[in-house]
Amino acid sequence: MPKSTIDLRFNRHYASSKQLKQKTQQRIPKFAYDYLTEGCVDDIGLKRNRQVMKNIHFTPAYITSSSAPHQTVNTQVSLFGHTYSAPFGIAPIGLQGLMWPNAPIILAKAAYKHNIPYILSTVSSESLEQIAEATHGQAWYQLYNPTEPHIRDDIIDRLKVMQYKTLVVTIDVPTFGFRPRDFNNGLAMPPKLTLKNVYQAAIKPMWSINTLKQGIPQFKNLSPYMETSNRKQELTELMNTATMGGLDFDSLKAIRDSWPGKLIIKGVMSEHDLQQAIKLGSDIAGSLALGAQFTFLGRLFMYSVCALGDEGGQHAIAMLKAQLTQIMQQVGANNINELTNRACLG
Repeated sequence: MPKSTIDLRFNRHYASSKQLKQKTQQRIPKFAYDYLTEGCVDDIGLKRNRQVMKNIHFTPAYITSSSAPHQTVNTQVSLFGHTYSAPFGIAPIGLQGLMWPNAPIILAKAAYKHNIPYILSTVSSESLEQIAEATHGQAWYQLYNPTEPHIRDDIIDRLKVMQYKTLVVTIDVPTFGFRPRDFNNGLAMPPKLTLKNVYQAAIKPMWSINTLKQGIPQFKNLSPYMETSNRKQELTELMNTATMGGLDFDSLKAIRDSWPGKLIIKGVMSEHDLQQAIKLGSDIAGSLALGAQFTFLGRLFMYSVCALGDEGGQHAIAMLKAQLTQIMQQVGANNINELTNRACLG
């Protein structure tokens, strides 16, 4: 693993997610920006999630024997037998290369350098083999249950060969989300070259030049299993026909039985699903501020890469570590457990 003393400098001109998002909008085509920022239907879920996070408050403890200005805090967290340098990682994001060319490699290398987990999406624009090499085997893999069992089994075999240790199975996306702006933009795989999309790309020359260098983004993990016809499929159609197989207890058990490493069930939303997951012998992750061990972020990392290119991964991680350290110092928390104990919903 890399040394613990790493560069924590970040670009002070983009010290917030809002600034990074604004820069992203300036640099990438509208169809890519919409895909990155959009939620389902009227964005109700996105708005609710943001509001819940805004309602989290911390109770400080200033008068303690250890509290002092600029106190040294410990942001490390042990998870699955590995000590990470911070309690956050990079969430799986589909088709990262559409938003910024080479984004998966940029983020995977930054995650390895900073000793945090990077989760590769099933529908990423980079292959699990390339990400394994970029992270020296430290990446996690997120799996949408494929419609065909032989595809699932082959992907798991590939993960074993590349010595992945952690598999994240998504259960809360039984069908691809209804995203109106993606429909309006005609988002497809491969991307459609409509006059509107060509114009949107042409007025973002940095994105266009880098895309030409890297090539048109593809679902590289799924390309061995996709139809060989030249017919372009709408993204929703492709996801529903190729990757969104039924995910019941039996199919999860088949994954558990064939996967020898750590298994995380992503998207547990009810006590019933929790009890079913426990029966399978799974590890479950959630939100740090609400008491879980670890948390993952997605859009922020993509904003950073879209805004700053090759430096975006390093920037986002260093910025988040600096923000987390400052908050811990502000409320008098010496470690992550103390920070968690001081959180409440207000």
